[in-house]
Amino acid sequence: MIPDLYDPLATASTDRQETHEMTETTDLTIIPIETPSLGDRSYLVHDGEVAFVVDPQRDIDRVLGLLEKHSVELTHVFETHIHNDYVTGGLALAQATGAQYLVNGEDDVSFVRTPVADGQVVEVGERMRVTALATPGHTFTHLSYALFDAARAEQVAVFTGGSLLYGATGRPDLLGAEHTHDLVHHQHASAHKLAELLPDEAEVYPTHGFGSFCSATQSDATSSTIGQEKKSNPVLTQDEQTYVDELLAGLGAYPSYYAHMAPANADGPSEPDLSAPVRAEAAELRRRIEAGEWVVDLRNRTAFAAGHAPGTLNFGLDGGFATYLGWLITWGTPVTLLGETPEDVAEAQRELVRIGIDRPATHATGGPQDWSDRELSSFPTATFADLAQVRHHRDIVILDVRRADEHDKARIAGAVNIPIHELPQRLADVPAGEVWVHCAGGYRASVAASFLSAAGTKLVAVDDSFDNAEKVGLHLVGPEA
Repeated sequence: MIPDLYDPLATASTDRQETHEMTETTDLTIIPIETPSLGDRSYLVHDGEVAFVVDPQRDIDRVLGLLEKHSVELTHVFETHIHNDYVTGGLALAQATGAQYLVNGEDDVSFVRTPVADGQVVEVGERMRVTALATPGHTFTHLSYALFDAARAEQVAVFTGGSLLYGATGRPDLLGAEHTHDLVHHQHASAHKLAELLPDEAEVYPTHGFGSFCSATQSDATSSTIGQEKKSNPVLTQDEQTYVDELLAGLGAYPSYYAHMAPANADGPSEPDLSAPVRAEAAELRRRIEAGEWVVDLRNRTAFAAGHAPGTLNFGLDGGFATYLGWLITWGTPVTLLGETPEDVAEAQRELVRIGIDRPATHATGGPQDWSDRELSSFPTATFADLAQVRHHRDIVILDVRRADEHDKARIAGAVNIPIHELPQRLADVPAGEVWVHCAGGYRASVAASFLSAAGTKLVAVDDSFDNAEKVGLHLVGPEA
């Protein structure tokens, strides 16, 4: 329970100024730190003098820059749970600033931390009181943190990590199928606990739910309150069994690299090295490709299709770069980054350290003519309208690389489904012939096309929205067709 001193029934003021960067609650400022490529948020909260951070990402220089910008001292770093979708920067940030690092005392970790437990109140400066609330469901030891403003005697916010999200909850299946039943019921109880303890006006600040695969479902909301979630979130509007059944029925695949995140976080990750990797010339790049290493072209899919170094793989920075690279790669495979500019390579490095791929083997900048000592490879791109027309003229293979749950809901009649995360190991399962590869919007199709191109497959990449498929005359089947 939240101690009586910090009355959970107090009504929070709605006198707030919201901007794209921060929310100011009178003199308390809450700054979301977005990591859209992973679908997560971290938070910096301060009173003008001292600050705390919740769930920082690995690249802590973003936090350090904000501390300097706002001229505040970081005194506490809070972790809601041992994360499964990214490597934390919590320990490194605490070490860099001298802040206390608060992690659930029940978590088995190999580093020195300040243990925190359910109901414990932590004073941050003279004004902020942070109460740890046990909210198991995403993990067994998950904590949320309620923020009490002592100057106003109000509960003003709650940082919910992977518990109560906007219109959803965190996944309960990431610790293994043997724990999912217990965790999904814990998740329901935890959401109701927060709804009962906190006032309707309390702002909700989750870590997941902005595209993260840690979220059971996705919402377009970018802000919410306890009161709004009571009206719209299935976990708070449905009976427990309906919530459980619908959530479990809707769970799909999640990135394989998640298996490496919790162990890395329990070990206490260090601050990453973001200095530029060694530069490689064309002959060295070809040697690495022939050795089975990954040489990754960071350009967008249009540029890659028009011309690329043979054997390179396309994970464009304009999409889910780290998520899909981390999902498809055999862990430990050396990675080389090819970017048009040093800034592109630096951005990719930053993305990769967040999922524990710390040092690229080499890098190169410029364009494909600089990266190959052989003739460039290319393949055509097309729309679903083109696909509809070509089927009338010749036999082709339609390869759908969306997840199985997406394919099952609505698919082009006759399409072969090999989900993108299975394709590197299942290239031999791609039927012979001219392959037209598609996904939902084009990004995954280009990733798949790069693997097919490297394997010598004759292909066309469909760069179009799947929403257009039926409109142009393609026959769809499935319950949502």
